[in-house]
Amino acid sequence: MSWGKSSLTRLAPRSSNQFVAEAAAPRRFYAVASGATRFQVFNRRAKWLQKERAASNLEESRIADYLKDEAAIRLTERLLDIRRHFPRALDLGANSCNVAKALVRENPDPDPDVTESPPLSTRIGELIATDSSEARLYRDADQEFNDKISLTRQVVDDEETIPFEPESFDLVLSSLSLHWINDLPGVLSQINSILKPDCPFIGAMLGGDTLYELRTSLQLAEQERRGGMSPHVSPLADVRDVGGLLQKAGFKMLTVDVDDIIVDYPDTFALMQDLQAMGESNAILNREMGPIQRDVLLANDAIYRSLHGNPDGSIPATFRIIYMIGWREGEDQPQPLARGSGQTNLKDILEKKE
Repeated sequence: MSWGKSSLTRLAPRSSNQFVAEAAAPRRFYAVASGATRFQVFNRRAKWLQKERAASNLEESRIADYLKDEAAIRLTERLLDIRRHFPRALDLGANSCNVAKALVRENPDPDPDVTESPPLSTRIGELIATDSSEARLYRDADQEFNDKISLTRQVVDDEETIPFEPESFDLVLSSLSLHWINDLPGVLSQINSILKPDCPFIGAMLGGDTLYELRTSLQLAEQERRGGMSPHVSPLADVRDVGGLLQKAGFKMLTVDVDDIIVDYPDTFALMQDLQAMGESNAILNREMGPIQRDVLLANDAIYRSLHGNPDGSIPATFRIIYMIGWREGEDQPQPLARGSGQTNLKDILEKKE
């Protein structure tokens, strides 16, 4: 597992009255038709509405796509290590087809021994992009990148139910959508089933300590002004759990790594406004508590600056992105050696290097 940090800057001015926060509610269980019990955290219809509304404002939505674009670029660069052609690929939870835009970029790792290094899109025969939000999925259908890749858009009822036949894809990609899934183990199992043997799934999702600065400052602000706390930032999976979930879903040869992308904003209102424009507002079930009051928002901004502010007056927001690679099991796939069959002691190798 590797950890990296990078930073972006988002310093467009905003006004404090542009944002109305959405409150959170406790997690609940519910029974599915099969009789199994599944832990439901998110209101999927509320998330669909948020994405539709965000995409309806083209200018704001496109400006706020910097995080999704960056994550898609880093996700697709992992294909550089897989020397294959993929006749049929799926982009699950495609948002505004950020993965397709990343694939048609100039090759980030050109081969010095050849005159031309084509973009990664040339390795993919057909890319099927699915999302539950039609407005989000077709937002950039008129952009130039659509002519540089064989791209088919397909609106689905819900990303939690994947409507494809088993063993129908050579590659499945998913960028910044899985963190809104209620039944993540079930979706990972579905992804495994639609992959052909010895084919990869490559995903990226927000997780861990994402927006920990906002979480802590909001909690302290509510404690100060209301005498209590309620969750206003959605719960996220921890990186330590992702490998176990992939393994439970049947994936082999797992790789999990993490990037921290730190974005600077002029104030907390700009941060919250961009979260809305991204379609990343809170979508926890039964948000009865209503919007955050203005005095709490103002206290939050002051506390945020006091605890986490930058010397130049801006504030940082950390987005922790968990990247994962898993392969569906295949007959000719490399297998790990049996435990205890190694002939070399790792300690001896490390001592020699020292």
